[in-house]
Amino acid sequence: MSKTVGVLALQGAYQKHVESLEKLGVACRLIRKAGELENCAALILPGGESTTISLLLQENGLYQPIKFFAQNHPVMGVCAGMIMMASEVDDKRVTPLALLPFKAQRNFYGRQVHSFTDDIKLTFDSKPFNAPFIRAPGIKNPSAEIKVLATHKEETVMIGCGKHVALSFHPELTDDTRIHEYWLSRSNNF
Repeated sequence: MSKTVGVLALQGAYQKHVESLEKLGVACRLIRKAGELENCAALILPGGESTTISLLLQENGLYQPIKFFAQNHPVMGVCAGMIMMASEVDDKRVTPLALLPFKAQRNFYGRQVHSFTDDIKLTFDSKPFNAPFIRAPGIKNPSAEIKVLATHKEETVMIGCGKHVALSFHPELTDDTRIHEYWLSRSNNF
């Protein structure tokens, strides 16, 4: 099995995920077509604009291939990528992949001008993580099998289920690779 991580590269800050993976010595490849998922052991759905990503997944024939890929491979969704992983979204323009059973609330933390960075509490590490929130979505109505992995104040900002992880914030915009490391550690492939 290949140890290569695919990074969806249709729109958004995908290059920063490539840099985070390179810091960890993990091979990666940009994914723009379904065939490029072959030989990938995992996939990152980066931040960006969820309505645009939803449209581009359909236009590029990636919607069903990603759903199929996620049945046997770990996926990490960041911000807009998290919205795409949800089973339900509060915006009818977004067709989520339904990889995790929760409702995503777009722009839960406000518009671009309300972006901020703050410490969050991780359940898997005692040291706080300084997390950038940019037009960050909220995690609502998680089902019982969803595990809370990080909180900001009283709000859940990172969840996991099986090999999948979804988060409201942008770990790739920091020099701290613990979130990527944790996600990779959940998989037997790394």
